[in-house]
Amino acid sequence: MNFTLKYTLSSKILSNLAESSQLYGRLEALRIPKKLELNLERKNLVNSSYISNSIEGNPLSLPEVTNLLLSDRIPANRDEKEVKNYFDILKNLPTINRLDLPVICELHKKLMRGVDDKIAGNVRNREVVVGSYDESKRFRIKHNPPFHDAKNIKTALTGLFDWINKNNDLPAIIKAGLFHHEFVYIHPFVDGNGRVCRLSTALIFLQNNFQINKYFVLDDWYDIDRFDYSDKLHTADSGDKTEWLEYFTDGVKYSLQSALAKIKNVTQSLSLGERLSAREKEVLTILQNNKEITSAALSEMLKISRQQAHVFLKSLFEKGFIDKKGSTKNSYYFLK
Repeated sequence: MNFTLKYTLSSKILSNLAESSQLYGRLEALRIPKKLELNLERKNLVNSSYISNSIEGNPLSLPEVTNLLLSDRIPANRDEKEVKNYFDILKNLPTINRLDLPVICELHKKLMRGVDDKIAGNVRNREVVVGSYDESKRFRIKHNPPFHDAKNIKTALTGLFDWINKNNDLPAIIKAGLFHHEFVYIHPFVDGNGRVCRLSTALIFLQNNFQINKYFVLDDWYDIDRFDYSDKLHTADSGDKTEWLEYFTDGVKYSLQSALAKIKNVTQSLSLGERLSAREKEVLTILQNNKEITSAALSEMLKISRQQAHVFLKSLFEKGFIDKKGSTKNSYYFLK
Protein backbone atom coordinates (compact mmCIF):
# COMPACT_ATOMS: atom_id res chain seq x y z
CA MET A 1 0.00 0.00 0.00
CA ASN A 2 1.33 3.43 -0.94
CA PHE A 3 0.88 5.80 1.99
CA THR A 4 0.51 9.51 1.50
CA LEU A 5 0.80 10.86 5.02
CA LYS A 6 -0.24 14.49 5.04
CA TYR A 7 1.01 16.65 7.89
CA THR A 8 2.83 19.91 8.54
CA LEU A 9 5.71 20.31 10.96
CA SER A 10 4.11 23.29 12.65
CA SER A 11 6.03 25.57 15.02
CA LYS A 12 4.29 23.83 17.93
CA ILE A 13 5.42 20.36 16.79
CA LEU A 14 9.00 21.55 16.20
CA SER A 15 9.08 23.22 19.61
CA ASN A 16 7.75 20.06 21.28
CA LEU A 17 10.37 17.93 19.52
CA ALA A 18 13.21 20.21 20.67
CA GLU A 19 11.96 20.36 24.26
CA SER A 20 11.35 16.61 24.39
CA SER A 21 14.89 15.94 23.20
CA GLN A 22 16.29 18.18 25.93
CA LEU A 23 14.07 16.61 28.61
CA TYR A 24 15.03 13.09 27.62
CA GLY A 25 18.69 14.04 27.67
CA ARG A 26 18.27 15.36 31.22
CA LEU A 27 16.55 12.12 32.23
CA GLU A 28 19.40 10.00 30.91
CA ALA A 29 21.95 12.24 32.64
CA LEU A 30 20.41 11.60 36.06
CA ARG A 31 22.19 9.11 38.26
CA ILE A 32 19.27 7.02 39.43
CA PRO A 33 19.93 4.33 42.06
CA LYS A 34 19.22 0.88 40.60
CA LYS A 35 16.56 0.06 43.20
CA LEU A 36 14.74 3.33 42.50
CA GLU A 37 14.98 2.72 38.75
CA LEU A 38 13.38 -0.72 39.12
CA ASN A 39 10.64 0.65 41.38
CA LEU A 40 9.84 3.46 38.92
CA GLU A 41 9.71 1.04 36.01
CA ARG A 42 7.42 -1.31 37.90
CA LYS A 43 5.12 1.57 38.80
CA ASN A 44 5.09 2.76 35.17
CA LEU A 45 4.18 -0.73 33.95
CA VAL A 46 1.33 -1.02 36.45
CA ASN A 47 -0.05 2.46 35.68
CA SER A 48 0.18 1.88 31.94
CA SER A 49 -1.64 -1.46 32.24
CA TYR A 50 -4.37 0.16 34.33
CA ILE A 51 -4.91 3.23 32.14
CA SER A 52 -4.72 1.51 28.74
CA ASN A 53 -7.34 -1.04 29.75
CA SER A 54 -9.47 1.48 31.61
CA ILE A 55 -9.68 3.62 28.45
CA GLU A 56 -11.31 0.63 26.75
CA GLY A 57 -13.89 0.16 29.52
CA ASN A 58 -12.16 -2.21 31.95
CA PRO A 59 -13.82 -1.52 35.35
CA LEU A 60 -10.89 -2.44 37.64
CA SER A 61 -9.60 0.40 39.81
CA LEU A 62 -5.91 1.27 40.12
CA PRO A 63 -5.63 -0.33 43.61
CA GLU A 64 -7.28 -3.51 42.26
CA VAL A 65 -4.91 -3.59 39.27
CA THR A 66 -1.89 -2.94 41.51
CA ASN A 67 -2.89 -5.72 43.88
CA LEU A 68 -3.44 -8.15 41.00
CA LEU A 69 -0.16 -7.45 39.22
CA LEU A 70 2.17 -7.13 42.20
CA SER A 71 0.77 -10.13 44.06
CA ASP A 72 1.37 -12.21 40.92
CA ARG A 73 -1.82 -14.20 41.51
CA ILE A 74 -3.77 -15.97 38.78
CA PRO A 75 -6.49 -13.75 37.17
CA ALA A 76 -9.98 -14.81 38.22
CA ASN A 77 -12.13 -13.27 35.46
CA ARG A 78 -12.09 -11.59 32.04
CA ASP A 79 -11.31 -8.11 33.39
CA GLU A 80 -8.32 -9.38 35.35
CA LYS A 81 -7.07 -11.45 32.39
CA GLU A 82 -7.13 -8.36 30.15
CA VAL A 83 -4.96 -6.40 32.56
CA LYS A 84 -2.57 -9.27 33.33
CA ASN A 85 -2.09 -10.07 29.63
CA TYR A 86 -1.32 -6.42 28.87
CA PHE A 87 1.15 -6.19 31.75
CA ASP A 88 2.99 -9.34 30.65
CA ILE A 89 3.31 -8.05 27.07
CA LEU A 90 4.50 -4.65 28.24
CA LYS A 91 7.23 -6.20 30.41
CA ASN A 92 8.56 -8.18 27.45
CA LEU A 93 8.40 -5.45 24.78
CA PRO A 94 12.18 -4.79 24.96
CA THR A 95 12.82 -8.35 23.72
CA ILE A 96 11.01 -7.70 20.40
CA ASN A 97 13.43 -6.51 17.71
CA ARG A 98 11.10 -5.88 14.79
CA LEU A 99 7.65 -4.53 13.92
CA ASP A 100 5.65 -6.33 11.24
CA LEU A 101 2.37 -8.16 10.65
CA PRO A 102 3.37 -11.43 12.43
CA VAL A 103 4.53 -9.46 15.48
CA ILE A 104 1.30 -7.46 15.66
CA CYS A 105 -0.82 -10.60 15.34
CA GLU A 106 1.23 -12.26 18.10
CA LEU A 107 0.73 -9.24 20.37
CA HIS A 108 -3.01 -9.43 19.76
CA LYS A 109 -3.03 -13.18 20.39
CA LYS A 110 -1.32 -12.73 23.76
CA LEU A 111 -3.55 -9.80 24.64
CA MET A 112 -6.79 -11.70 23.97
CA ARG A 113 -5.65 -15.07 25.33
CA GLY A 114 -8.31 -16.34 27.72
CA VAL A 115 -10.38 -13.23 26.99
CA ASP A 116 -11.68 -14.04 23.51
CA ASP A 117 -9.74 -16.94 22.00
CA LYS A 118 -11.86 -16.97 18.83
CA ILE A 119 -10.50 -13.63 17.63
CA ALA A 120 -7.08 -13.79 19.30
CA GLY A 121 -4.34 -13.08 16.76
CA ASN A 122 -6.74 -12.96 13.79
CA VAL A 123 -7.09 -9.97 11.48
CA ARG A 124 -10.82 -9.31 11.14
CA ASN A 125 -12.74 -10.35 8.06
CA ARG A 126 -16.00 -8.56 8.76
CA GLU A 127 -17.37 -5.07 9.21
CA VAL A 128 -16.62 -3.25 12.44
CA VAL A 129 -17.39 0.41 13.14
CA VAL A 130 -16.49 2.65 16.06
CA GLY A 131 -19.13 4.74 17.78
CA SER A 132 -21.43 5.13 20.74
CA TYR A 133 -25.08 5.47 21.68
CA ASP A 134 -26.46 8.96 22.25
CA GLU A 135 -29.10 9.99 24.81
CA SER A 136 -31.90 8.78 22.52
CA LYS A 137 -30.17 5.39 22.28
CA ARG A 138 -29.28 5.87 18.63
CA PHE A 139 -25.88 4.56 17.58
CA ARG A 140 -23.62 7.32 16.27
CA ILE A 141 -20.73 6.16 14.07
CA LYS A 142 -17.48 7.93 14.90
CA HIS A 143 -15.21 5.95 12.61
CA ASN A 144 -15.85 3.57 9.74
CA PRO A 145 -12.51 1.88 8.84
CA PRO A 146 -11.46 1.90 5.16
CA PHE A 147 -11.46 -1.92 4.81
CA HIS A 148 -13.65 -4.73 6.09
CA ASP A 149 -11.92 -7.80 4.69
CA ALA A 150 -8.78 -9.53 5.92
CA LYS A 151 -6.95 -9.37 2.60
CA ASN A 152 -7.10 -5.58 2.22
CA ILE A 153 -6.46 -5.01 5.92
CA LYS A 154 -3.30 -7.13 5.80
CA THR A 155 -2.14 -5.30 2.68
CA ALA A 156 -2.68 -1.95 4.41
CA LEU A 157 -0.82 -3.08 7.54
CA THR A 158 2.10 -4.46 5.54
CA GLY A 159 2.36 -1.12 3.75
CA LEU A 160 2.31 0.72 7.08
CA PHE A 161 5.05 -1.46 8.56
CA ASP A 162 7.19 -1.08 5.45
CA TRP A 163 6.81 2.69 5.70
CA ILE A 164 7.71 2.69 9.42
CA ASN A 165 10.77 0.52 8.92
CA LYS A 166 12.10 2.50 5.93
CA ASN A 167 11.71 6.07 7.25
CA ASN A 168 14.73 6.04 9.53
CA ASP A 169 15.45 9.72 8.97
CA LEU A 170 12.14 10.72 10.56
CA PRO A 171 12.20 11.72 14.27
CA ALA A 172 11.05 8.76 16.37
CA ILE A 173 8.31 10.83 18.03
CA ILE A 174 6.81 11.81 14.66
CA LYS A 175 7.10 8.25 13.40
CA ALA A 176 5.35 6.91 16.51
CA GLY A 177 2.60 9.53 16.27
CA LEU A 178 1.88 8.85 12.60
CA PHE A 179 1.83 5.10 13.22
CA HIS A 180 -0.49 5.51 16.20
CA HIS A 181 -3.19 7.16 14.12
CA GLU A 182 -2.78 5.06 10.99
CA PHE A 183 -3.05 1.80 12.91
CA VAL A 184 -6.24 2.84 14.70
CA TYR A 185 -7.59 4.17 11.40
CA ILE A 186 -7.10 0.76 9.71
CA HIS A 187 -8.60 -0.89 12.83
CA PRO A 188 -7.36 -4.40 11.99
CA PHE A 189 -8.98 -6.43 14.78
CA VAL A 190 -12.51 -7.02 16.01
CA ASP A 191 -11.46 -5.95 19.51
CA GLY A 192 -8.27 -4.77 21.23
CA ASN A 193 -7.15 -2.25 18.58
CA GLY A 194 -6.47 0.60 21.01
CA ARG A 195 -4.40 -1.54 23.35
CA VAL A 196 -2.38 -3.17 20.56
CA CYS A 197 -1.81 0.30 19.10
CA ARG A 198 -0.49 1.70 22.39
CA LEU A 199 1.75 -1.34 22.86
CA SER A 200 3.08 -0.98 19.31
CA THR A 201 3.66 2.74 19.77
CA ALA A 202 5.71 1.98 22.88
CA LEU A 203 7.63 -0.61 20.84
CA ILE A 204 8.52 2.03 18.22
CA PHE A 205 9.94 4.25 20.97
CA LEU A 206 11.97 1.35 22.37
CA GLN A 207 13.33 0.44 18.94
CA ASN A 208 14.42 4.06 18.50
CA ASN A 209 16.36 4.16 21.77
CA PHE A 210 13.73 5.86 23.92
CA GLN A 211 13.55 3.96 27.22
CA ILE A 212 9.78 4.21 27.51
CA ASN A 213 8.38 2.39 30.59
CA LYS A 214 11.77 2.69 32.29
CA TYR A 215 11.54 6.48 32.47
CA PHE A 216 8.10 7.49 31.21
CA VAL A 217 4.78 6.35 29.75
CA LEU A 218 2.35 8.16 27.47
CA ASP A 219 -0.79 6.70 29.02
CA ASP A 220 -0.88 9.29 31.82
CA TRP A 221 -1.28 11.95 29.09
CA TYR A 222 -4.19 10.10 27.45
CA ASP A 223 -5.77 9.70 30.87
CA ILE A 224 -6.00 13.44 31.57
CA ASP A 225 -8.95 13.72 29.16
CA ARG A 226 -9.90 10.48 27.44
CA PHE A 227 -12.52 12.15 25.28
CA ASP A 228 -9.93 14.67 24.07
CA TYR A 229 -7.57 11.79 23.26
CA SER A 230 -10.25 10.14 21.13
CA ASP A 231 -11.33 13.39 19.49
CA LYS A 232 -7.77 14.45 18.62
CA LEU A 233 -7.04 11.00 17.23
CA HIS A 234 -9.99 11.18 14.87
CA THR A 235 -9.09 14.69 13.60
CA ALA A 236 -6.56 12.87 11.39
CA ASP A 237 -9.20 10.64 9.79
CA SER A 238 -9.80 13.29 7.15
CA GLY A 239 -6.18 12.99 5.99
CA ASP A 240 -4.25 15.83 7.62
CA LYS A 241 -2.46 14.58 10.73
CA THR A 242 -1.04 17.91 11.91
CA GLU A 243 -3.52 18.53 14.76
CA TRP A 244 -3.12 14.97 16.01
CA LEU A 245 0.69 15.27 15.93
CA GLU A 246 0.52 18.50 17.91
CA TYR A 247 -1.53 16.67 20.56
CA PHE A 248 0.77 13.62 20.46
CA THR A 249 3.99 15.63 20.79
CA ASP A 250 2.38 17.66 23.59
CA GLY A 251 1.86 14.31 25.32
CA VAL A 252 5.47 13.17 24.92
CA LYS A 253 6.71 16.47 26.34
CA TYR A 254 4.24 16.31 29.25
CA SER A 255 5.16 12.71 30.09
CA LEU A 256 8.89 13.48 30.06
CA GLN A 257 8.37 16.55 32.26
CA SER A 258 6.31 14.47 34.66
CA ALA A 259 8.92 11.71 34.78
CA LEU A 260 11.73 14.18 35.42
CA ALA A 261 9.81 15.81 38.28
CA LYS A 262 8.98 12.45 39.88
CA ILE A 263 12.54 11.18 39.73
CA LYS A 264 13.97 14.43 41.11
CA ASN A 265 11.48 14.44 43.98
CA VAL A 266 12.25 10.83 44.90
CA THR A 267 16.03 11.21 44.65
CA GLN A 268 15.88 14.37 46.78
CA SER A 269 13.84 12.46 49.36
CA LEU A 270 16.37 9.62 49.30
CA SER A 271 19.17 12.12 49.83
CA LEU A 272 17.32 13.59 52.79
CA GLY A 273 16.57 10.09 54.02
CA GLU A 274 20.27 9.40 54.36
CA ARG A 275 20.40 12.20 56.94
CA LEU A 276 17.45 11.00 59.01
CA SER A 277 18.07 9.81 62.53
CA ALA A 278 17.16 6.28 63.59
CA ARG A 279 14.19 7.62 65.55
CA GLU A 280 12.95 9.68 62.58
CA LYS A 281 13.07 6.56 60.41
CA GLU A 282 11.13 4.73 63.10
CA VAL A 283 8.46 7.45 63.02
CA LEU A 284 8.17 7.11 59.24
CA THR A 285 7.71 3.35 59.62
CA ILE A 286 4.91 3.97 62.12
CA LEU A 287 3.24 6.41 59.73
CA GLN A 288 3.40 3.84 56.93
CA ASN A 289 1.17 1.64 59.07
CA ASN A 290 -1.14 4.42 60.25
CA LYS A 291 -3.10 6.84 58.10
CA GLU A 292 -2.46 9.67 60.55
CA ILE A 293 -0.97 10.27 63.98
CA THR A 294 -0.84 12.94 66.67
CA SER A 295 2.16 13.81 68.82
CA ALA A 296 0.29 12.41 71.83
CA ALA A 297 -0.26 9.04 70.11
CA LEU A 298 3.36 8.91 68.95
CA SER A 299 4.50 9.72 72.46
CA GLU A 300 2.68 6.64 73.77
CA MET A 301 3.94 4.35 70.99
CA LEU A 302 7.61 5.30 71.44
CA LYS A 303 7.45 5.78 75.22
CA ILE A 304 8.84 9.30 74.94
CA SER A 305 7.61 12.70 76.05
CA ARG A 306 5.05 14.51 73.97
CA GLN A 307 7.59 17.30 73.45
CA GLN A 308 10.10 14.82 71.98
CA ALA A 309 7.40 13.34 69.73
CA HIS A 310 6.56 16.85 68.51
CA VAL A 311 10.25 17.51 67.72
CA PHE A 312 10.47 14.36 65.54
CA LEU A 313 7.22 15.16 63.71
CA LYS A 314 8.20 18.78 63.16
CA SER A 315 11.58 17.72 61.73
CA LEU A 316 10.00 15.27 59.28
CA PHE A 317 7.43 17.91 58.29
CA GLU A 318 10.13 20.50 57.58
CA LYS A 319 12.13 17.97 55.55
CA GLY A 320 9.08 17.33 53.36
CA PHE A 321 8.35 13.71 54.32
CA ILE A 322 5.01 14.28 56.04
CA ASP A 323 2.11 16.72 55.98
CA LYS A 324 0.17 18.31 58.80
CA LYS A 325 -3.48 19.20 59.42
CA GLY A 326 -4.44 21.69 62.10
CA SER A 327 -2.39 24.25 64.02
CA THR A 328 -3.10 23.44 67.67
CA LYS A 329 -1.86 20.68 69.96
CA ASN A 330 -4.63 18.52 68.43
CA SER A 331 -3.06 18.66 64.97
CA TYR A 332 -2.23 15.37 63.27
CA TYR A 333 0.40 14.26 60.76
CA PHE A 334 0.33 11.93 57.76
CA LEU A 335 2.66 10.73 54.98
CA LYS A 336 2.75 12.81 51.82
